[in-house]
Amino acid sequence: MRRILIWIALICGVGGASAFAQTPDVTQANDEQQLKDEVKRLEQLTEELKARLAALEKAQTASAEKSQTAAPQVVNANLTKPTAAANTAPPAAGLNNSTNSAPLEEIAVVATPASKPAPQAERDEEKKEDKSLDLYGFAMLDMGYNFGQINPDWFDVVRPTQLPSSPNEFGKNGSLFTGVRQSRVGAKANLPTPLGTLKTIWEWELFGVGVDAGQTTFRLRHAWGEIGQFGAGQTWSPFMDPDVFPNSIEYWGPNGMAFYRNVQVRWMPLNKGNHQIYFALERPGASGDQGVLAGRIELASIQGRFPAPDLSARFRWGGERWHVQVAGIGRYIRWDDLATGTPFNFSDSTWGWGVNLSSNLPVAKKDILKLSVTYGDGIENYMNDAPVDIAPRAVPTNLIRPVTGIPLPIFGLVAFYDRFWSERWSSSLGYSMLRIDNSVLQLPSDFHKGQYALANLLFYPIKNVMVGGEFQWGQRENFTDGFIYNDYRVQFSARYNWDYKFGGSK
Repeated sequence: MRRILIWIALICGVGGASAFAQTPDVTQANDEQQLKDEVKRLEQLTEELKARLAALEKAQTASAEKSQTAAPQVVNANLTKPTAAANTAPPAAGLNNSTNSAPLEEIAVVATPASKPAPQAERDEEKKEDKSLDLYGFAMLDMGYNFGQINPDWFDVVRPTQLPSSPNEFGKNGSLFTGVRQSRVGAKANLPTPLGTLKTIWEWELFGVGVDAGQTTFRLRHAWGEIGQFGAGQTWSPFMDPDVFPNSIEYWGPNGMAFYRNVQVRWMPLNKGNHQIYFALERPGASGDQGVLAGRIELASIQGRFPAPDLSARFRWGGERWHVQVAGIGRYIRWDDLATGTPFNFSDSTWGWGVNLSSNLPVAKKDILKLSVTYGDGIENYMNDAPVDIAPRAVPTNLIRPVTGIPLPIFGLVAFYDRFWSERWSSSLGYSMLRIDNSVLQLPSDFHKGQYALANLLFYPIKNVMVGGEFQWGQRENFTDGFIYNDYRVQFSARYNWDYKFGGSK
């Protein structure tokens, strides 16, 4: 490039010199001086061009080394041609020679800056999720006929523990039931923060339990928030696997399933889809049964106490449609004898523990096989439908504490198959069982074993609408009196979903 510019300058100079030499009216002295001045000017211009080119090359090299990701620097150096006056002869002799040929025009150098990467803060901001609020829910009608009988507080569900423990305990067989208690409303919100996205959920339904059992009233399901690896509030216990619940319209679900929404503080070192590791401290709680000793004055002052939270953990591994989960729980349960001035002291404590193995296995294109097995001692309140956690046991060798409490062993089983016939039709078929190893001091009519099964056919005529029918069966078996009760029912339901999202990624 340097050589080209030098040759251009020399050619222009030679051309100019030739023009001067061809003018016969100019004296020899003026010609020589003119040529000398022109050569000097061209030499100065050449040195200036060399300096500018060197500076541009140096700047281009430095920019490339500074940012390899930047686009190469584009330099457009346009050297304009001399003006027409530069190629004409100098004025005739006797005229003012002070006016030399017009100089070359200025070199126009246009440097296009290399594109710079966006600052780190801007790139991080682009990766953040947008604020969003998702409002959702559904209205649901249940209508059916119970060919048997059940505790009136649980008229519209199948719970083997609430079936009669003796003939006609809850009246005669056969009753119609209706309700909208499964209807639900909720809100989910995502809020970007410097520590990550804050995710929250707030959800209610109309199914009353506890002191509101049997009523249609608001009941809190979830009140939960999490950010990064930590969460707190009320939601599913890590000990359970909500994905085992079948695609059914019966509300309560399989009795042998671990199923519990609990207040907790949770640490989630791994939480990516079906790859999960959870640890939680959960709100403790348990119930006791004095069995055949109920009503004895010596036991009237016993009161339960929970000095420590329940500790639960979950390990899950899987893919988009399948997973295997192993969960465990440990708990400390204590009871105090508040009576004074007696020869007895029934204060004592025990440990509860449990293991839950569950899985979803894909079958065909959309079908899912849902399985779980649960075993433990004193974890009945974590099961979907189970009796008390603690029962009495005689200790005849201990004169101060002749009776204590033991955690009841429990075994639960769930096996369901969700079949999707097409985009508009689906079915669910399955079985569940729960068995208690009772204490000898429990009543003969106390619950020992429950079984649960159903089959349905559901239709989805349009998006967000479902109608269908289901056949259900429940059975209760008592401890030692030999009483077994079977309940059969049919149910029809219609559900209308709704969902509206504000904000979030488009």
